[in-house]
Order: sequence, then structure tokens, then C-alpha cells
Amino acid sequence: MSPESFPALVLSSKNESLPALQSLCLDQLPDGEVVIRVNWSSLNYKDALAATGHPGVVRNFPHVPGLDAAGVVVASEVDEFHNGQEVLVTGYELGSFTWGGWSHFIRVPAAWVIPLPEALTQRAAMEIGTAGFTAAMCLQQLERNGLKPEAGAVVVTGATGGVGCQAVQLLSRQGYHVVASTGKADAVEWLKSLGAREVVGRDIFEAPVDRPLGSARWGGAIDTVGGRTLVNLLRETQPFGCVAACGVVGGADLDLTVHPFILRGILLSGVSASLCPRPRRDQIWERLADSWRPTKLDDVTRTVSMSELIVEIRRMLAGQIRGRIVIDQR
Repeated sequence: MSPESFPALVLSSKNESLPALQSLCLDQLPDGEVVIRVNWSSLNYKDALAATGHPGVVRNFPHVPGLDAAGVVVASEVDEFHNGQEVLVTGYELGSFTWGGWSHFIRVPAAWVIPLPEALTQRAAMEIGTAGFTAAMCLQQLERNGLKPEAGAVVVTGATGGVGCQAVQLLSRQGYHVVASTGKADAVEWLKSLGAREVVGRDIFEAPVDRPLGSARWGGAIDTVGGRTLVNLLRETQPFGCVAACGVVGGADLDLTVHPFILRGILLSGVSASLCPRPRRDQIWERLADSWRPTKLDDVTRTVSMSELIVEIRRMLAGQIRGRIVIDQR
């Protein structure tokens, strides 16, 4: 039975800088066919932007952030889900254009809800979360475009972030030679423990572009940064290689020529976890519960409460977070 009121982190107006804990009731939740008691959620970079009211993420106020949610069904208007069933929700509009998982209860369309894979706990699903799902989509895009371990070094930029650290693990587990790029000098051994063969400074991808093509060094790449970093990756990828792009923290502009594409046949593959079609989404989650499951989730994850989350949001926006943050909402 649902309580009369429950806590949620709410950004009340665009004039507020960060959300605050408030009491909500079920009648305030958005429309949907399934009500879920959320036991676990997580903090992603997009969540941190939503928590500040970023206009590219949040349309309406008040707003509850949280791209990820795992918990138990407490009410369902469809036969597909029943009370007590363990489920997860990631992507779609959760936490961006509709109220998200930083709440003890959510109400969402049934089409968004995924039965929790048997091999995953609710916590493990949130340790993976949108970040791990995005990393898996990137790997799938690379392999669909022909990448194999024998292609050589595969770069992961922003490697200490939520997507990056799981991309390192995924690629390493599949036998790739992983080159992790980071601006954190103290993270070298940590990244190697996750499976990186080499760790390089992010500065090598931030150098000014002085010619259309660089030396062809990389078999492929997963880029979580964007901007000049992505430009230099494209300039230095081997012929017919692929770069999967999923981030914008380093900038949204691409100042480059068409030469990497028409002279080397490079593929730039954009990845959107929120728009992933349901059949592919189900397939990726089954893989993440099995052969693609990151092997060191406990080593890359810290657990916080809802009351501790504001501090972590500030740290994430300042670039001070390593790995994943999960939120215990039990």
C-alpha cells in the first residue's frame, strides 16, 4: 500500500539552483499505467544538469530529476506487470521532460518499464544505470560497424566518468586493447585495474587542430566528451574505423573538415540512450546482466542517501566525481 505522502528531491522553479527534499503525494505524479516504489536510483551528469534547471534538460517546473529507477511495482493498469514485481526504468523522458527517479514513487508509461533481469539485483541495475547502458550501446554501435579486437587500440575518453569507467570494463572484457583518457593523474592505477592497457592524458586530444588529418592511431573510440576531443579522435582514427559519440561536456561544436570521412572512410556514430527502441533496449539489458556485465561494479560505485545527494551534484558539476553514484532510497 502506498503512503499518503513520500519524499522526493524537487526543483520548484527555474530560479532555484538545486533541488530540495519535499513531500509529495501520488496524485501529484505524472500520468502513467505503472506505479513503482523506487528503492534505488543513481546520479548521472545529465541528472546534475537537470538538478540546476538546465533549459536543455528541464522543460517544466516543478521538476523531479533522476534518469534511473529500480524498485517494485505497487500498482499497474496493464496485465504485463503485477504488484511486487521487480522492475527498472532508464531512458525515455524519465528525469528530463517528466518527473524522475529521485522520488520514493514514480508513475510511468508501461512501455518504459523493464522487468528486472534475474541475474541483477535492483542495486546492481542502478550501478550500471543509464551510464552503463550508454557504454553498452556504444560498444554495440562499434561492433555493428565492424570493430574487432584485432583492429588495435580503442580509446575511451572521459574514462573516470560513469559512462567511461564502464566502457573500459566492457571493452576489456570483450578482449579489446583499451586506451583510457583522463585528466585525473591520480586515476591511472584505478583505470588499469578496470582493464585499461594504457592511460593517457586528455591533453593529447585537446591540442589545437593544425591540419585535416593526423596519424591514424586508433582502431575506434568511445567518446564521452565531445568538442575538440571528438575532432581529434576523428582525425586520428584508422581507415574505416568508427567513433561512438555520447557526450557533450567538452563542447557541442565540431570544427573539422570532411577529410576523415571521405579520405579514410571514418564513421561517426551518435548514441542516444534515451531514444533506444524497446527491442534493442531489452537485448542490451539482457547482455548487461550476462556477458557484458561490468566486472568491477563495486570498485567504481559509491552509495549515498537522498539527503547527501546535493553535495554529490556539486562535485559532479565541478568534475570531482570518479565512477558511479547510486542512491539508496529504501
